[in-house]
Amino acid sequence: MREVDRSPGKTVDSTTSPEAGVSLVRPDSRFLRTKLSHFVALGFGSGLSPLGPGTVGTLWAWLVFAVADDWLAPRHWAAVLALAFVLGIWACGRTARDLGVDDHGAIVWDEIVAFWLVLLFVPGGWLSQLGAFLVFRFFDIVKPPPIRHYDARLKGGFGVMFDDLLAALYTLLVIAVVSHLAG
Repeated sequence: MREVDRSPGKTVDSTTSPEAGVSLVRPDSRFLRTKLSHFVALGFGSGLSPLGPGTVGTLWAWLVFAVADDWLAPRHWAAVLALAFVLGIWACGRTARDLGVDDHGAIVWDEIVAFWLVLLFVPGGWLSQLGAFLVFRFFDIVKPPPIRHYDARLKGGFGVMFDDLLAALYTLLVIAVVSHLAG
């Protein structure tokens, strides 16, 4: 049986089980503030949501994109995405290590960066973005092959970031097919 880290900034989460290999600790606002890597990996606090942190992190990404898109040209978004991906490898890797779980549910920077990539290529307005949000969340949750394969095999910060990048690519593929069929 895995020992539970009861250090400051972490709370015991009675909804998870050590037999399932899931951490019994859930980060809290104190954990969020202890290191820059935690603040980034937990999506500036959006990953602390007790219900659907990945969905909340993706919604946060959508809000940030909606605000920032007026000021960033696509080439600037490309630079932001590249830097955010590299930052995510570092932040998610360190935070996962500190939590003792390869890809803790509170780590949402991977969803944020991947959904920014999706939004960069989504044609149209908020209705198209809503469709992209739903498709992205589906692929991120269900993890169809090969996403599940890489999610299980790749560890560390790169592994955390990579499976969501694949979910984003699947989403963009679906959007391209739907756009093509719609004419």
